[in-house]
Amino acid sequence: MEQGYRFLVLFLLAMMFSRAMCIRHHKSTNNNNGSSSSPSSSSINGSFCLSWRLGVETNNVLPWPTVPTECLQYVENYMIHGQYEQDLDLIMEQAMSFVSTITLAGDSKDAWILDVDDTCISNLFYYKSKKYGCDPYDPSGFRAWAMKGWCTAIPSVLGMFNKLIDKGFKVIMLTGRDQETLGQVTRDNLHNQGFIGYQRLVMR
Repeated sequence: MEQGYRFLVLFLLAMMFSRAMCIRHHKSTNNNNGSSSSPSSSSINGSFCLSWRLGVETNNVLPWPTVPTECLQYVENYMIHGQYEQDLDLIMEQAMSFVSTITLAGDSKDAWILDVDDTCISNLFYYKSKKYGCDPYDPSGFRAWAMKGWCTAIPSVLGMFNKLIDKGFKVIMLTGRDQETLGQVTRDNLHNQGFIGYQRLVMR
């Protein structure tokens, strides 16, 4: 079920972002007062980046070790100017509505799995320093960042987490971080950001 739900989340994100970009493009066209000049390079890049993002989210662009450099501004605008949070809020509202329809068996065996990095807690400040994915993944750099314990909670996901706990789900946290070097700092980071009461943290 989780795999299917993840697909639903990605599909909805893609559809919402496509609609938002269409509206933005329509407004931009209207502001040009009917000019017949050729499209600007920024609008061309925006169109390419929207297509690239949709391809990634539907697993049709594989592999993609880095974000295309021409999409740096596109990704930054999405992440820091409010659209990312709005998309998250909408999806979490749908998820919480779904949770409200579930009747637990009462045998303490109902569980919900949540990923840690960039699901429960955000690494946005780290990825900003890496040009939002335009730079290659740096394992040692990410480990150094994670060791600081500075990841902030994603508010809408924290709300979802608390709803699951209150309803009686056994919440299992899953991460690719390694237990030996990042175990305690990850637990402390989650606790400090309000993720309290989960059943287990599964690490590599």
